[in-house]
Amino acid sequence: MSNMADGSSRDQGRAGGSRVTMAAVGRMAGVSQVTVSRALSDPSKVSPETLRRIREAIEATGFVPNAVAGALASSRSRLISALVPSITNITYTSFIKEFTDRVREHDYQVLLTEYGFDREDEETTISRHLSRRPDAMLLTGINHTAQSRRILLGAGIPVVEIWELTDSPIDICVGFSHHGAGREVAEFAIEAGYRQAATVSANDERALRRAAAFAETFTRKGGTRVEAVRLPAQASLAAGRAGLSELVGRIGGSPGVVFCSSDLIAQGILVEARARGYDVPGDIAVIGFGDQEFAAHLDPPLTTVRVDRSEMGSIAAGAMLDRLGPGGGGETIYDLGFEVVRRATA
Repeated sequence: MSNMADGSSRDQGRAGGSRVTMAAVGRMAGVSQVTVSRALSDPSKVSPETLRRIREAIEATGFVPNAVAGALASSRSRLISALVPSITNITYTSFIKEFTDRVREHDYQVLLTEYGFDREDEETTISRHLSRRPDAMLLTGINHTAQSRRILLGAGIPVVEIWELTDSPIDICVGFSHHGAGREVAEFAIEAGYRQAATVSANDERALRRAAAFAETFTRKGGTRVEAVRLPAQASLAAGRAGLSELVGRIGGSPGVVFCSSDLIAQGILVEARARGYDVPGDIAVIGFGDQEFAAHLDPPLTTVRVDRSEMGSIAAGAMLDRLGPGGGGETIYDLGFEVVRRATA
């Protein structure tokens, strides 16, 4: 970000619909425009009392909105924006602590916002975050509106997209192949002898891609048609129970092996299976996704897909810090991979 005192474009803040100039800030603070410019370029050149009055004037007028403190202190805001679709789903937020801890070691703060699963809402959130002039941005996923990509490319800041891989990231991507995960689970199920299958997925495009890859591979490898349940809500234990109830209602019996979009949904299916008197894995086999902390401690322990979320947070932070450092170097694509963890439910 350029020095705030250099460009006339920085003198275009608005308050109450009218143009606010550096001179107007000076009048409100009781100092000259030159003093305001000096405070913006080098706060050490003005007295603490003068700096206080200028800051108050800037805040009151909206001049350089939402980036005042960082602009006064340095040429960077020391702010990193992070957008996740859900702050209640540990699948998306469990890496945030590792990410935040790493960037805070370098004197950055994280502004975290939930935007849901709607790309238009994500676009609005991106625009609002950019108005705060972050030094970098962390996004969940690789699919955004065309306008989101345009404004991010135009912002000229490091952008890290997590949870997915693409050959054409906005800047950096850190993730794994969701298609590959679904394919590998299907191959495991076929090798284990299952010939009937179903998927139960939350309304999440990444989960739906895993489910589609599972179904395609399972049938191609010799399984029967795969029943698919797409849940209208986010992942929850109750949603898992409802998913199994819907499956049983459709087919009139056990669906065989069920691949779930999350461990939480898988837990709900296990609860509902027990309530219906099904034996696991004899009557119904269950495979989750995420390898949450509780997965190994369920009864029976849950077969699932492990993705190292802490490593994801660490790599994402490191890649972003590399971009923010001298030379802006670093790799572009980081493939974390995944692992099918075989336990007692399948």
